[in-house]
Amino acid sequence: MDEQALLGLNPNADADFRQRALAYFEQLKISQDAWQVCAEALAQRIYRDDHIKFFCFQVIEHQIKFKYSELTEVQQQLIRETLVTWLQAQMLNPQPEKTFIRNKAAQVFALLFVTEYLTKWPKFFFDILSVVDLNPQGVDLYLRILMAVDAELVDRDVVHTSEEARRNTLLKDTMREQCIPSLVESWYQILQNYQYTNAELTCQCLEVVGAYVSWIDLSLIANERFINMLLGHMSVEVLREEACDCLFEIVNKGMDPIDKTKLVESLCQVLQSAGLFSIDQEDDVDFLARFSKLVNGMGQALITSWTKLVKSGDMKSAQDTLQAIEAKMALMLQLLIHEDDDISSNIIGFCYDYLHILKQLSVLSDQQKANVEAIMLAVMKKLTYDEEYNFEHEGEDEAMFVEYRKQLKLLLDRLAQVSPELLLASVRRVFNTTLQNWQATRFMEIEVAIRLLYMMAEALPVSHGAHFSGDISKASALQDMMRTLVTSGVSAYQHTSVTLEFFETVVRYEKFFTVEPQHIPNVLMAFLDHRGLRHTSPKVRSRTAYLFSRFVKSLNKQMNPFIEDVLNRIQDLLELSPPENGYQALFSSDDQLFIYETAGVLIVNSEYSAERKQVLMRNLLTPLMEKFKVLLEKLMMAQDEDRQMALADCLNHAVGFASRTSKAFSNKQTVKQCGCSEVYLDCLQTFLPALSCPLQKEVIRSGVRTFLHRMIICLEEEVLPFIPSASEHMLKDCEAKDLQEFIPLINQITAKFKTQVSPFLQQMFMPLLHAIFEVLLRPAEENDQSAALEKQMLRRSYFAFLQTVTGSGMSEVIANQDAENVERVLFTIIQGAVDYPDPIAQKTCFIILSKLVELWGGKDGPVGFADFVYKHIVPACFLAPLKQTFDLADAQTVLALSECAVTLKTIHLKRGPECIHYLQQEYLPSLQVAPEIIQEFCQALQQPDAKVFKNYLKVFFQRAKP
Repeated sequence: MDEQALLGLNPNADADFRQRALAYFEQLKISQDAWQVCAEALAQRIYRDDHIKFFCFQVIEHQIKFKYSELTEVQQQLIRETLVTWLQAQMLNPQPEKTFIRNKAAQVFALLFVTEYLTKWPKFFFDILSVVDLNPQGVDLYLRILMAVDAELVDRDVVHTSEEARRNTLLKDTMREQCIPSLVESWYQILQNYQYTNAELTCQCLEVVGAYVSWIDLSLIANERFINMLLGHMSVEVLREEACDCLFEIVNKGMDPIDKTKLVESLCQVLQSAGLFSIDQEDDVDFLARFSKLVNGMGQALITSWTKLVKSGDMKSAQDTLQAIEAKMALMLQLLIHEDDDISSNIIGFCYDYLHILKQLSVLSDQQKANVEAIMLAVMKKLTYDEEYNFEHEGEDEAMFVEYRKQLKLLLDRLAQVSPELLLASVRRVFNTTLQNWQATRFMEIEVAIRLLYMMAEALPVSHGAHFSGDISKASALQDMMRTLVTSGVSAYQHTSVTLEFFETVVRYEKFFTVEPQHIPNVLMAFLDHRGLRHTSPKVRSRTAYLFSRFVKSLNKQMNPFIEDVLNRIQDLLELSPPENGYQALFSSDDQLFIYETAGVLIVNSEYSAERKQVLMRNLLTPLMEKFKVLLEKLMMAQDEDRQMALADCLNHAVGFASRTSKAFSNKQTVKQCGCSEVYLDCLQTFLPALSCPLQKEVIRSGVRTFLHRMIICLEEEVLPFIPSASEHMLKDCEAKDLQEFIPLINQITAKFKTQVSPFLQQMFMPLLHAIFEVLLRPAEENDQSAALEKQMLRRSYFAFLQTVTGSGMSEVIANQDAENVERVLFTIIQGAVDYPDPIAQKTCFIILSKLVELWGGKDGPVGFADFVYKHIVPACFLAPLKQTFDLADAQTVLALSECAVTLKTIHLKRGPECIHYLQQEYLPSLQVAPEIIQEFCQALQQPDAKVFKNYLKVFFQRAKP
């Protein structure tokens, strides 16, 4: 071996050596006999360096995995002997090999097992057992090999081909027949031999039993001698976690419901008599987490049995099983309420499924009602934050608690389905008790009280949030709690979690304020002062900005008396943050978007006259326009790239804020009706000059383009005079992405204004197309995936544009171009339908072709178009689906074929018998289609039902393709 290269295997070696080692590994992988050198090195223990040993195993692993079939019988025998020799040597080693080497060796053994067990090495396990006997180092390797074999055969995380899956099934079947009883016996011997002397081996063996239980005959393990030994391990501190997991796998195994109930009950009896059912908070939490998982498994197994028994009509056994389930309630509750969330989380499944049983029972017993209430109280207690929760810097622990809370919420929702009245009464009691004396209560208790009220909105579902009408008792309970929430003064509590929960709940139950509008002023003040938008915490300010916009939107009818006051109070929050370094704004630009939207909603939905609305809207937008002009001048002068970026972002924000205010308008309250057209036209005049700014083009164009999209919706035809110059600027030196984003704007104008914009479209049609063709024809690197994708997306956008033009009844835009340009456009559509393997674009091209045939394909169509139909459109309908890349198993491609069928139907509709004659006499014979198939094709095409032809066409091409 190359000793120099081997030096690079050491993780501390320098980069050059490591590089050389990698290259050497690649070289050995393709070499014919390198594996033999490695096999010899392992068998004769030539190297002592661990990394070299690992390396040798890797080379052999590669040989078995990818090149085993190339070896002769003798060479395969050599690999088997090498591994057995290496295993024998381990028995004599004074020190076991490092864990990573043992694991790699086990993987190599497992690979060889999978390859040879069914053919050359049926005695695989017996040979290994005869070598290792009960030698501890040997047993360790034997157990690792068993785990590696299990991973090869049943690991759910590994994706197997159907061939591998079939092979694995055959391997397991053969093992069950030939060696599993012997393996189980060896496990029993190992456990018995080492349970008091070698905890590590015992735990490894328990892990093996747990893994294999899922696919071997359960009676081999679920019998007296094995179970008694496992239950014995439950009392041994170093073994009990693995014993728990092993019992869990046994309980999890599918079996007859009555037998399963008996098995679980016998386990429970022994566990209970061993004192394991009385949970002490001080106990070892790692063990309790495993024990909780075991109890959850036992509970869910009993519930599955109950469900099966009820289905089969065996009500007596089902009743016995339900009693067994309910006997576990006290234990389940102790685990659910445990202060460690992992222990609690592990039992939630059992709890949830138990409530599902209760939901199916028509009447609950007193005990069952008591169980429901106990679960309810446990959930309320466990929802509470603990002292350590870090609200300002939420890390992994906090994220885990948030996930755990989601699980508890599911339990709460299920409780509401079982007994809504009981849940509401319990929440009300907790809520009122807590809020009566909130000043002297810890934050987490107040937060959870408000949180419970918030959660009731989803737990007790109603349509459209109508919680305060309908069921009187429920409505009055929620109304009372909401009244208490907004009048108690708890919004002033000094903790971010309480503040946020207050605002979330107020917005969740906005319908309350239509019933009791007298509370709106107080809540508005909470939003506007130091409790909300001016809170010291950025997190609270940010969330409140969003919640405030929702609150105002949903209650816009009730807002009229407060509009000017609110607008005055948020005036300073609307200021555009200057692009200076180190300036600490109260809000991010995303948060400010919500505040601008809120201001817009207040003005637009007010009961003011149009004149007053215009004044208010001008007051809102003028500062933005003035700032925009100043910043644009600064950008033109800026030299430094970072400074340019900061200014461009700021300009973009200004445009974005103006755009956002326009979201307040609707069909009932248009810009025109509100008298605000002039203000927005002024904005357009202010923003559009930025398009000619040569710096930071992408950012600025993107913002102005979005504003134009909004104005096309809001200003209608008043926006049209601005479109030509804006388009001209946006088509100057543009990239694929610019065009891709510009085309939807033109599509929007075309679809909305149709013939009104026909002259403009005719004028800019070819400049736009030249810009597109220029970008598409630019050379790109062969392997440049992103450039290829950008071109594909641009091509799609181009065809979408042509589809919009033809589909909006504006085909004259194309027809009125020069003849050679019209021809060029038509050929690009044919090319798109046939040449590019992109079914989305192909579908669009066939839609355009159908439309053009419909418009121009008749007797009075443009000169030469009928000729084009037969020379190019008809062939496209056949050449595209015949391509190898046209995959009829792909859903998008089938849609493209469907449009291809429509195109052929439209040609037949417009040209009649002439089309059939052309297909029969000229075109299809030129493709060497058999006469009877031609006949069949033409008959299908003439069927009045288009669906018949679509289905036929798919079959036609499936037959035609090799």
